[in-house]
Amino acid sequence: MRPFVRSLFAAAAFTLAALPSAHAELPPGLAGGNLKIVVGYAAGGAADTVARLYAEQLKDAGFGSVLVDNKPGASARLAWDVVKKSKPDGLTLYLAPSPLLTILPLTYKTPGYDAEKDLTPVALLVEIPTAVVTGASQPYSSMKQYVEWAKKNPKKATLGLATIGSSGHLGAFALAKAQGFELTPVAYRGASPMLIDVVGGELSMGWDAAASMLPLYKGGKIKFLGLSGDKRLAALPDVPTAREQGFAEFVPATSWYAVYAPAGTPPATLAAMERSFLAAAAKPELARSLEAAGLVAHSEGRAELAQRAQRERANWAPIVKAAGIVVDE
Repeated sequence: MRPFVRSLFAAAAFTLAALPSAHAELPPGLAGGNLKIVVGYAAGGAADTVARLYAEQLKDAGFGSVLVDNKPGASARLAWDVVKKSKPDGLTLYLAPSPLLTILPLTYKTPGYDAEKDLTPVALLVEIPTAVVTGASQPYSSMKQYVEWAKKNPKKATLGLATIGSSGHLGAFALAKAQGFELTPVAYRGASPMLIDVVGGELSMGWDAAASMLPLYKGGKIKFLGLSGDKRLAALPDVPTAREQGFAEFVPATSWYAVYAPAGTPPATLAAMERSFLAAAAKPELARSLEAAGLVAHSEGRAELAQRAQRERANWAPIVKAAGIVVDE
């Protein structure tokens, strides 16, 4: 082989050796293993979308495969239980909705799980701005107009909810109390039947994840009255936040999804999984996909996630007490 060719091959070998390996970050117990992300809701919703977008970004991280396993039931607690009983090897994770960590422990008389001991934090993946909406034919088109209407029509002011004691329920309760009007919560077995009544005008207002209601909005069936959180959504640039409209009480109604592992998962494994998910979260294409779906790319590590869950639980506690919400199942 001529010297120039040998030098070229040597340079190429050095360059390849210098590149970080997709498997380098994963310890032997994870590299090549089949990762499963368990979701507590059926396919097609916001949680499923988040899990599948992350699974796509993680496929080159060094795992043998990355699968999404939908286990709907019991307000996402069935999936929690599945992961709780799984081997603590980092290969079975739970995509946890924030209410299970922040609100349900306060509202359920017997939640059936321990929010602080059953699972351990890995990483927060995304924030889920929520929204209050109304039917397209209703006479109000903003939160201010709704508050004015509700004060004049106290017996008609209803809020449709898929879950009693959700962040939307508590945020709307705090808003109604601050503004001095009565708001009657109406519970449904899922968001779909609730939204049917919103569209039909049987409910004056409904609440859910903004992303889940985009198709109805684009189809002209509903109007967005206001969003939780501090920023407008890229998918809804013309819809103002509740804070912009002067209703800060509804701002904390934003939800989030985070990854949790079974208790007892080794620290080194947790650290490796944290790195993998935060690396995926940093990819611009993931942020674009999330924004297009009406979600907000936002990641935090294990320590920050644990602190956030504790902080939000403490913030919701007095509101739950004032609302007198107790769910007995």
